[in-house]
Amino acid sequence: QVQLVESGGGLVQAGGSLRLSCAASGITVRNYHMGWFRQAPGKEREFVAAVTWSGGRTYSTDSVKGRFTISRDNAKNTVYLQMNSLKSEDTAVYYCAAGCLFRGSCNYGSSMDYWGKGTLVTVSS
Repeated sequence: QVQLVESGGGLVQAGGSLRLSCAASGITVRNYHMGWFRQAPGKEREFVAAVTWSGGRTYSTDSVKGRFTISRDNAKNTVYLQMNSLKSEDTAVYYCAAGCLFRGSCNYGSSMDYWGKGTLVTVSS
């Protein structure tokens, strides 16, 4: 059974930092494209960042470039999202997802196979 368990969310002031973790079981994260998504109140879920399975290439949405960093620890089978310079508009439930097993490319918007239950990040201004 596949489980993705997010942790590290919480309340932080604007300008602060948080590191989210996604601990995986039942899959090997280095074999999957791993992504972080978020859903703010009243809005649709959106892509935040991803790391590919092969070379560890990373992608992120423009609004978080330079502030958020996705990384992967294969030994711990865990993916992280380091979030710096947080803004009130980053407030959302953050979800970890895995998909595109061994694929060279991945449509992060529609091809994720497994999802965590999310962790809430609240940024106060």
